[in-house]
Amino acid sequence: MMAFKPRIASRELKILRILNTRMELTADEKKHYFNLKKGYEGEVQFDLLTEQLQNECYILNDLLLKTGNTSFQNDTVILFQETIHLFEVKNYEYDLIFKTNKLVSFSGKEYQNSLDQLNKNTLLLRQLLQNMGYNIPIKGYVVFINPEFTLYQSPPNEPIIHPTQLKKFMKKFNSLPSKLSNRHKMLAEKLVSLHQVESPYTVLPAYSFEKMRKGLTCRICNSFKVSIIGSGSGSSGKMFCNDCGSEEEVDSAVLRCVQEIKLLFPVKRITTNCVFEWCGGAVSKKKINRLLTKKFKRIGHGKYSYYVSE
Repeated sequence: MMAFKPRIASRELKILRILNTRMELTADEKKHYFNLKKGYEGEVQFDLLTEQLQNECYILNDLLLKTGNTSFQNDTVILFQETIHLFEVKNYEYDLIFKTNKLVSFSGKEYQNSLDQLNKNTLLLRQLLQNMGYNIPIKGYVVFINPEFTLYQSPPNEPIIHPTQLKKFMKKFNSLPSKLSNRHKMLAEKLVSLHQVESPYTVLPAYSFEKMRKGLTCRICNSFKVSIIGSGSGSSGKMFCNDCGSEEEVDSAVLRCVQEIKLLFPVKRITTNCVFEWCGGAVSKKKINRLLTKKFKRIGHGKYSYYVSE
């Protein structure tokens, strides 16, 4: 089943991915980036399971909502006929021990109890729905998606889904009777319309165009160790990664560079010289100009011209 609201990587994660490749992040910045990355990968894994549901439901992924002055992030919300199901997805690899109000590693490090986050989100979502005139029961679950994770001393009466329980849980979940009406669709559309694109919790390091490492990068492993072959006689040519062996059209790699610039520096004008510099001079200005003219709308003429999306 296709999600009513698909999941996309957050702007924060996209930016941090580029910064991690093109500048030196601090230890804390790297930790924050890898935590975001790991969490997103776990959510995508859970999406593969929800996409297999055959009963009538609306799947809303990655909903950032706000009630009052409080914003809250919902990993997965699924609307059924009688109930809304809310999922908090965790992608922990290391084993943890469940203790009152907290999770603890075997080394003694404490982690936030995922049930607390789930209960908070459930309460806030219920308040939001009531304010909208909906009084639908909400059931929440914490899903530990990583097959290598074990939670010790887990209380059996809590809504926790362990990796070994996922298959059985999804099978049971898929058997829930559900018949959706236009009212359900209106609610799904309303929730999507309330989604906040920009998170108030975004944390980004300071960065500038001048201090970024320039050059083409591999789309798979982000390596700068790439080679361009066959870029002549009007051909785009191929870019090969010397680290992971993947290949990509040079035009595609250049367009990724354009998207990086637009994401990192939204007010910066996209010019041939700007893209040439970002690519580290690996592609000629003539080829870049040809590609930009083909893919974007040119504003102005000569050295003062720049490009915008159609």
